[in-house]
Amino acid sequence: MEPNPASEDLPALYRAVLDRVAEIAAGGRRSLANEVRAEAIRIYSRAWDDRARRELVTLLRRYPGDDVESQPARREARRGTISAT
Repeated sequence: MEPNPASEDLPALYRAVLDRVAEIAAGGRRSLANEVRAEAIRIYSRAWDDRARRELVTLLRRYPGDDVESQPARREARRGTISAT
């Protein structure tokens, strides 16, 4: 029995989506990050087939990395540093 080619791609695609989720959350959009994470989990938990691969790729395209860069800075970054002078 030949392995399903999609099954070889899914772990890397899933990891890429989770990395994107982290970027979205870091941009202050935690609610959106949670939604994307939940969708990725739903997809990844089903059969590892071409449909799952297409859906994960669609998630990555729907939330491109460049879009995350334009989001507000994280709260920690906005606080700045305190000088001990």
